[in-house]
Amino acid sequence: MSYRRIALEEAFVTQDIADEWAKVLSHRNVEPGFRKMGESILAHTPGNQQLHNRLLDLGAGRLAHMDETGIDVQVLSLTSPGVQVFDAVTATRLAAESNEVLADAVRRHPTRFVGLAAVAPQYPAGAALEVERAAKRLGLSGLIINSHTMGEYLDDPKYWEILEAAEAADMPIYLHPREPAPSMVAPYLDYGLYFAGWGFAIECGLHAMRLIMSGVFDRFPRLRIILGHMGEGIPYWLKRIDNRYELQVKIGAVPKMARKPSEYFLEHFVVTTSGMTDPDILKLCLSQLGVERILFAADYPYESIAEHVEFLDNAPVTEAERRAIYEDNACRLLKIAR
Repeated sequence: MSYRRIALEEAFVTQDIADEWAKVLSHRNVEPGFRKMGESILAHTPGNQQLHNRLLDLGAGRLAHMDETGIDVQVLSLTSPGVQVFDAVTATRLAAESNEVLADAVRRHPTRFVGLAAVAPQYPAGAALEVERAAKRLGLSGLIINSHTMGEYLDDPKYWEILEAAEAADMPIYLHPREPAPSMVAPYLDYGLYFAGWGFAIECGLHAMRLIMSGVFDRFPRLRIILGHMGEGIPYWLKRIDNRYELQVKIGAVPKMARKPSEYFLEHFVVTTSGMTDPDILKLCLSQLGVERILFAADYPYESIAEHVEFLDNAPVTEAERRAIYEDNACRLLKIAR
């Protein structure tokens, strides 16, 4: 094989962050979706303990699993919901500390790990400074933001200094899902709909659409966003989104933008394969987005890495397309040395 398998959505956590999650979950006034997380994937069970141990491991165990499943490089990022359920002071401290842990892992294993820095949107000025520190001092390659922060989204101008800093540092933002915001979560609390099978994608797709429709990309023309899970459903809807946007412009319901929503998406977004092993979905994304906007991800430790590797190794694509998805696109986006 003449290329490396680079996986873009590979999670870790620090024990300090996990401990602080437990403190938040012990309070009565907790975001409803996050409380559900505390009752499920964050609950203290034997199975979750194994998952937690894998999230903590940035050394031998993780590397051994990568070797076993054929992953050459993991792009590491703080698992959802990261620091975004904390107060501003706690979140800012824990984001910086987790970035130190991450940067140390990348320094120890420079050919195996790449890092996406966490920031605390609760304190936008501090987050912007952390973006600069991550790029210039810590050697990290991008950013992770776990979608909404206390029910607020990055299209709000109060967060734009974070976007400005990301653009200035040439750091793409991985917009990763979490459970729906308090303002919309109620119908999702039944039947497990708040979780990754549905609510995560709806919430994160909404966030991406808010960025597109708000004019953020006219203000920050070099800003780039990564979406997991083959684009959180948006590639399927692109033509419909354009069609209904044009109707709304015609009837005066929304202002006319410089470009159609799909054009903003194609210029500013890339997608990863995390959690998606369906060749028909890959074919859809190839036709709608082009191979240059698709990157491989395995979503360790939440998904079967072996299944994801087997999927792309045998997907009905050309070898040039396979290489682009596995390695070339990631190297270009995150400036990974070849």
